[in-house]
Amino acid sequence: MAEKITLSKKDRLSVAWRSTFLQGSWNYERMQNGGWCFAMIPAIRKLYPNKEEQKAALKRHLEFFNTQPFVASPVLGVTLALEEERANGAPVDDVAIQGVKIGMMGPLAGVGDPVFWFTVRPILGALGASLAMTGNILGPILFFVLFNVIRWAFMWYTQEFGYRAGSKITEDLSGGLLQKITKGASILGMFVLGALIQRWVSINFKPVVSTVKLDDKAFIHWSELPAGGEGIQQAFMQYTSGMSLTPEKVTTLQSNFDSLLPGLMPLLLTLLCMWLLKKNVSPIVIILGLFVVGILGHLVGLL
Repeated sequence: MAEKITLSKKDRLSVAWRSTFLQGSWNYERMQNGGWCFAMIPAIRKLYPNKEEQKAALKRHLEFFNTQPFVASPVLGVTLALEEERANGAPVDDVAIQGVKIGMMGPLAGVGDPVFWFTVRPILGALGASLAMTGNILGPILFFVLFNVIRWAFMWYTQEFGYRAGSKITEDLSGGLLQKITKGASILGMFVLGALIQRWVSINFKPVVSTVKLDDKAFIHWSELPAGGEGIQQAFMQYTSGMSLTPEKVTTLQSNFDSLLPGLMPLLLTLLCMWLLKKNVSPIVIILGLFVVGILGHLVGLL
């Protein structure tokens, strides 16, 4: 029986250092896949001495990946554990590894942004700025040092946590635990991505369907409002009571779609892109196609 291949602390530390450059080759097609693959190289070299296996592993990790860069570390840890088990003969396939990655990256991104961008960085920035305003050179230095110490400590310890958790996951391969986690992670990942459609995908159809003149008491008469702050106050009060800002109610094609089902068109566009990807259409071609359709739609007054 061949000796089990184990990733040493030095190997895992090398992966952690490289993960600092996760955003280094960010692209619109597969986001952080280049930085992710770069981080995994030390582990791949250790786990797969065979060149063909190394190529297959590199190709496996060039798939789509995107999350808040600091919280990618626990995902890296779990992936390292799965790759280690695979290299030692465990039945861990490409689908399982990619499914766990996709399932974890969405929820973790939702945690990483508020914690680092909206909490840690503003607090440390305010501390450094308060010192800098007094002419103390320690202000920017303190911000830079503290932020990176916190960032690096978080990345290293969460990667180790993920590695240990991943090892426990793979202990019960025969019982189907990994398959259940993979399925659950994939469902969760698709649910999160689906919820983000309404937030990130926007379509606005401009054609006017109808224009209806409102009753005199249904809209704000701007010329009759008193000047100054009193007029502004009355306008706000009338608007909050339900009065229209204009004497006409304009119904657009987009408002009709929204009345049927808000977010319907963004959803259909997303499903169309997924169908094209399934047909092996290049993501770059899809992106360029969306640009062309958007520009032409704007020129003809549709979008």
